[in-house]
Amino acid sequence: MKVAHEPGELPPAERAVAVGSFDGVHLGHRRVLEAAKAAGPPATVVTFWPHPRVVLGNGIELLSTLPRRLELLEAAGIEEVLVLDFTAELASLEPRDFADTVLRRIGARVIAVGENFRFGREAAGDAKLLEQSGFEVRAVPLVGGVSSTEVRRRARAGDVEGASRLLGRPPEIEGQVVPGERRGDTLGFPTANLNVPPELLVPAYGIYAGAALGRRAAVSIGVNPHYGGGERHVEAYLLDFTGDLYGERLVVELWQRLRDEQAFASEEELVRQIARDVEQTRAAVRPG
Repeated sequence: MKVAHEPGELPPAERAVAVGSFDGVHLGHRRVLEAAKAAGPPATVVTFWPHPRVVLGNGIELLSTLPRRLELLEAAGIEEVLVLDFTAELASLEPRDFADTVLRRIGARVIAVGENFRFGREAAGDAKLLEQSGFEVRAVPLVGGVSSTEVRRRARAGDVEGASRLLGRPPEIEGQVVPGERRGDTLGFPTANLNVPPELLVPAYGIYAGAALGRRAAVSIGVNPHYGGGERHVEAYLLDFTGDLYGERLVVELWQRLRDEQAFASEEELVRQIARDVEQTRAAVRPG
């Protein structure tokens, strides 16, 4: 997949363009992508980084990093993506100026957006304005109950199965594998300790069944209360895996929340519970 960061980096062509933030690439986003792909000309995505809400001063916990968003777009069959650097200057563009300097410049003939899409200064631009500007517009109806906001709400509450129904796949957490306290090694369950980017949403504390690198994984999110911890850790025990993951980027699917994290009467009781978690992970069914 070709990734450009300036309109001029894309070769001249007539295009069908899907525009949006596409955080999480959920089922509603995929409807917009399909509308662009079905329009006739080659489909291109125009998206933004950082997320516009961050630049506009509104806090937001993201569902995916930019690299992961690009991977998901490629998996959805998109061959070109223009990632625009979302700045205060870009946010202040009048909608018609954005249409001319970005969309028309890359050869957009068809524009696919969600029906609630807004853009340009003070969010004054919409699908109707794009039509008035001479584009063929596919305003895609919203998928009932599906939004990045709702996915965030469910994931934040630990409802990963509910979030998966909106995403069409399991929610994920990702980070670089870094050295941890290595307690898992001594307990017989060595874990990959993830340094999660600060902009990403981290689901509710607890123990989850999931997967990473094509293997099932028992995942702990929390503060390790058995050891009196106070700092959040995200750790994944990859079943039947041997190897060194330090320094690697790891994307972990979350399939099912198994239980709350807790302190135990002894380390032996903790080990027995982890073994039960592992068995539940082996039996878990991937949602989505």
